[in-house]
Amino acid sequence: MALNSFIRDFGMDGIAKTNRDTIQGNIVSTFQAGTLCFYTHPIHLTRSGCFFGALTAFPFAERIGRKKTMMIASTVFLLGGTLMNASQGNLDMIYGGRAVAGLGIGASSMVVPVYISETAPPSIRGRLIGIFEIASQGGGMVGFWINYAADRTINVEGQAQWTIPLAIQLIPGILLLLGVTWCPESPRYLAKKDDFEGAEKILERIRGLDSSHAYIRREMSEIRAQIEERSANRQGKKAQFMKLFQKGVRNRMAVGLALMFLQSFTGVRLSICS
Repeated sequence: MALNSFIRDFGMDGIAKTNRDTIQGNIVSTFQAGTLCFYTHPIHLTRSGCFFGALTAFPFAERIGRKKTMMIASTVFLLGGTLMNASQGNLDMIYGGRAVAGLGIGASSMVVPVYISETAPPSIRGRLIGIFEIASQGGGMVGFWINYAADRTINVEGQAQWTIPLAIQLIPGILLLLGVTWCPESPRYLAKKDDFEGAEKILERIRGLDSSHAYIRREMSEIRAQIEERSANRQGKKAQFMKLFQKGVRNRMAVGLALMFLQSFTGVRLSICS
């Protein structure tokens, strides 16, 4: 969005810099939750897609499974990216594409770590989640360098200078969609749906062991015990929600929310994405 070709093709070169900065900030903020900006463009209120994507992904993942939810999330992201690439100077399509892509990113950021934790062996589970988070944050850095390379190497007179960076973002979405297609469903999700036989077959496949192996038997017994314990202590949605405000839990919630809010409040994401 800071590229001269983008500013020119979207008609922002003839407006004051303060108004242009506001428009660019609103485009970026469509990815972030709770952002509300006012400016002279017809779309007066811009809200993020990631927030709603993360919220809606959980019930989908519980109802139709982790694998299908990841496939839907990646497809939604690709749809949003396609809208942005096809905008041809139309800011409304940029806003719409960012919002749709935000839904996909928000859903992916929720369900992918869940899938990893439910399929990974306990010994490396935390390590894999950490790698996911590093890759997620590293994507922002890579995006900055892609924009820098486009600014330095692609002719400013053409649309390619801003369409190529937008098109490159589709590559991770395509890889996720193709990769998930070949992945099995989470064994723990199948166990929650009382399909213990299907869960055991998937464990055999991803662990590379026979069902008679002690490791498979032990892991299946742990999954059964966990499912039975949760069934025995099942609570209503209101009681589950109130757990968020229990002593100890609310402190962790406050720290997590403060970190995410302050990270965005500093403006660092605006500078990277712009």
